[in-house]
Amino acid sequence: MNVDHFLDGRLKLRHLVLVTVVADEGTLSGAAKAMHVTQPVVTRSLQEIEAIIGVELFARGPRGVRPTQYGDILIEHARAVVGNVRAAAERIHGLQRLGMEPVRVGTILAGAHSLLPQTLIRLKKAHPHLTVSVVEAMPEELGLQLSRGEVDVLVGRLQPSSLRATLRHVRLYEEPVRLVVRHEHPCLDTPTSDIEDLMDLPWILPGRNSQLRHEIDELFGRRGLPLPANIIECSTILTLRTVLLETDAVAPLPMLIGARDPLLAVLPLALDTVPREIGITTIADRRPSASTRLLIKEIVAVARGTDPVLLEAQR
Repeated sequence: MNVDHFLDGRLKLRHLVLVTVVADEGTLSGAAKAMHVTQPVVTRSLQEIEAIIGVELFARGPRGVRPTQYGDILIEHARAVVGNVRAAAERIHGLQRLGMEPVRVGTILAGAHSLLPQTLIRLKKAHPHLTVSVVEAMPEELGLQLSRGEVDVLVGRLQPSSLRATLRHVRLYEEPVRLVVRHEHPCLDTPTSDIEDLMDLPWILPGRNSQLRHEIDELFGRRGLPLPANIIECSTILTLRTVLLETDAVAPLPMLIGARDPLLAVLPLALDTVPREIGITTIADRRPSASTRLLIKEIVAVARGTDPVLLEAQR
């Protein structure tokens, strides 16, 4: 393979779009339908790109196509390129339409429930024509979207990652995890010294693939306790909150969720989980747009301002 073939002008953006669509659809006919072209057009274009690169990108089978090892590599980088071009188009369109670029912020539970909403309120008061898109997903997916240019900034828990060298982190505060219950929960009137006293209650735990769930499992293990027998696994705040309000369930959550909600309460019981570093993540070698810088400025102002609940989280 001649590496220069990638840069001699024959490899087009439409080729990169094609391989991502074929990978997503899993069949050439599905890709043709998604791209509003005929299947022969997809077949010819795929043959073109394979001829340019000199390797087979997809293995054909009776039920469709699947990427080869070469295809996996190209698809990964093609998604990044296509994402960056799409981001450029959205930024230019926003600048033309409103005089300000839109900004896309990715978040998880800890950032979404307290810090980010307060930031958006402040930001929109100062810049009502600035469009902000909020994307909620699991940390791994958000990291991929950030690397592809599909979101501009992440707000929430700073995640340990092998890619930290390529990322820029701004640490804002540490938010402890506490046990949250409904406001009139019977445990609030009964002295509770340890999680062992709560084992007979229903528990709502994060999904098994989350960092907080790993920490909770380790916490029970260190105490020599099995997990509670009555468990719901849920990381969706709306579902979780409804169950808390209508039952005697208890849920380990970032402290601000319980502290900010007048219908919820935080049990006076410390959990020795890993402190949750809350902050901002951007790509280290990608200069944030003016709109993104405005958003970041407001996030920092909210986190380091005079909000009593946020100040309590930092102590």
